[in-house]
Order: sequence, then C-alpha cells, then structure tokens
Amino acid sequence: MLMCISGSLRRGSSNTALLREAARLYGGDHRFADLRLPLYDGDLEGASGLPEDVLRVTRQIEAAEAVVVSTPEYNKMLSGVLKNALDWISRTKPFVLQDKPVAILAAAAGQSGGARARYSLMMALAAFRPRFSTGPEVLIAGSGAAFDAEGRLSDPRSVAVLGQAMDRLRSEATA
Repeated sequence: MLMCISGSLRRGSSNTALLREAARLYGGDHRFADLRLPLYDGDLEGASGLPEDVLRVTRQIEAAEAVVVSTPEYNKMLSGVLKNALDWISRTKPFVLQDKPVAILAAAAGQSGGARARYSLMMALAAFRPRFSTGPEVLIAGSGAAFDAEGRLSDPRSVAVLGQAMDRLRSEATA
C-alpha cells in the first residue's frame, strides 16, 4: 500500500491532485493521510498522550510499503500543516519513517515548482532517516493550470517524469 501525504488541506489542492496522479501511476492500493491534526503541544501530549488522529496516521505509515509526500511552497518552505504533522509523528517510537522508501514531490504556482519547499521538506524528514527515493525530481510549476478538468496532469512530460519517479519508488519498496 502506498501512503500519500499532502501538505495542503485545501479541497482543490494541486498537491493532492498530484498525489492522486502519483498513486494512479504507482498502481495498487493507496491511502491518503488526514493531516487535520491539533497543533503540536507538549502539554497536550503530556496530559493525554498522542491524539488518536496522530496514532492513526502513524499506523498507516507503518503499514505502507512506501510513502509519497507532496508539498506546496508557503513562504519558500514546506507548509505549516505538514511540519505540524511531522512534529507529531516524531513523537512516536519507533520512527515509522525510518528506512521507509519516501518520494518527495512539489506543486506550486511559481516558476520553481516548489523546489525550495521540496528541499525544506527533505531537511525536515532527514531526522526520521527514511530511504529517500532517488527517482527524478517532480516539481510542477504553474500548478493552478497543470491539471485538466478531471484532475489529471495535462503536460505529457510531467506525466512521464512522475511515472519514472513512481516506478523508482515501487522498485525501492519491493527491493
């Protein structure tokens, strides 16, 4: 099963659309994480332990053969929603992302396609010690116009690169 994590909560998110395309190209079962989590608060954790919503996401990650994360670029970085989720996930032991094959994607309105957000996400994930997929970088620039009415990537070159990245992630998951 492929675990899909979108750094955007927006219903019409291009990052969520990109993950749908990634899951389609990866093949097989997939699941989307629900990152509508409370803000990380050590007092909340101390008083009642990890919230059930956090535990559900970590169990889903643990059960997955691979993880694909897509982040928007907010102020040249990954989204706060995604950072908050990682802060919660970091509180679980063992690290559910350790040695897990992980691919990072980005879709953004700007010309860089979220390159800085992708880099900041790699830095945030480094402490988890995942196996970063070395497939081609998938950065979708001008993301508001990158998908057709059915939510499919409309640029054949982008579809091909995403397909190569998912082929690589699948081969790393089964290695």
